[in-house]
Amino acid sequence: MLSSIKSLSAQFAADTVAIRRHLHAHPELSFHEQETARFVARELTAMGLHPQEGVAGTGVVALIEGTKLTTDGSINRVVGLRADMDALPILEANDVPYKSTVDGVMHACGHDVHTSSLLSSARILTTLRDQFSGTVKLVFQPAEEKAPGGASLMIKEGVLDNPRPNGMIGQHVATNVPVGKIGFREGMYMASTDEIYMTVRGKGGHAAMPDNLVDPVLIASHIIVALQQIISRNRPPASPSVLSFGRFVADGVTNVIPNYVEIEGTFRCMNEEWREKGLSLIQKMAETMAEAMGGTCEFTRVKGYPYLKNQPELTRRLRTQAVAYMGPENVVDLDLWMAGEDFAFYSQVVDSCFYRLGTRNEARGITSGVHTPTFDIDEEALTIGPGLMAWLAVQELQIG
Repeated sequence: MLSSIKSLSAQFAADTVAIRRHLHAHPELSFHEQETARFVARELTAMGLHPQEGVAGTGVVALIEGTKLTTDGSINRVVGLRADMDALPILEANDVPYKSTVDGVMHACGHDVHTSSLLSSARILTTLRDQFSGTVKLVFQPAEEKAPGGASLMIKEGVLDNPRPNGMIGQHVATNVPVGKIGFREGMYMASTDEIYMTVRGKGGHAAMPDNLVDPVLIASHIIVALQQIISRNRPPASPSVLSFGRFVADGVTNVIPNYVEIEGTFRCMNEEWREKGLSLIQKMAETMAEAMGGTCEFTRVKGYPYLKNQPELTRRLRTQAVAYMGPENVVDLDLWMAGEDFAFYSQVVDSCFYRLGTRNEARGITSGVHTPTFDIDEEALTIGPGLMAWLAVQELQIG
């Protein structure tokens, strides 16, 4: 089976690259992946599958049922494989033949890679379906990049039911991992993501007469600094957290203090109980401090994704199988990552593992990070990714 999967992954590599380049050249934003979804459905239909379209808007789901009976005649294990399909509102700066043809929209996070890789995994699995038992559920998901996240909506529409996966597996490009290598991490891996919006109001006026004003710039500045003690003095020791503010707009001039200041930031952590407590403390401190200084603070939280946890036993099994497929020297350990990912919704409901596919090639200058206008991959990863995911799925189906 291992040699067959490797052979098919290499055999389909040129097609996988062609699909990736097509998707890269025709990106679609979150919740608008209509053409991408139609493309995916056509590819699955051509494999003899029967895709369900329109899940959570533009999601596509299909089943590959193995035809090899187990020893007792039953076929009952189910493994879910997920790929996201949406792009980002970024103007591509790469000069490549497959450059985005949509102005201001770009596959800058590798979702074109994930989708093309899963399509080829599906092709491998349908080719070999007489050699395994059980069911592989293919999940092509919209809107990973935009709250509330396509994963949460697909779950609400029953993607984890009928049949329910025993485990979910997700694959994501890694720009810090060399091509040819795979990364895993057990337990806590990626952070929850909540957006914070604050409007600090006071009484503006001439900067030379501060005694007649309630300075929202000063109030907002104190709030920004003071909120950091929420992390340093309240965070549980085993709960990594980040509170960062990326937007602070005080629309005055040198001698004019404005009436209000707008602030936007993000709170990220890896503990759902602390997540709620921390946000409550942040809001209380901001509002109380503004009031104490004579102003007000309007606080809004946009709830994002939960933290992503890789179920340890499942992750250990998949790592062992990745070593069998790749060799021990090509399987690496990952650090905690405070970025967010809506695959986390699956991980909160069923046993899940989210691993990383190396795409970096320094010799070729392929080093840009995700969410940048020069992001690209070493497409040799597309020879590896489909076969590895197919191999992991088949091995999970054989668990007793």
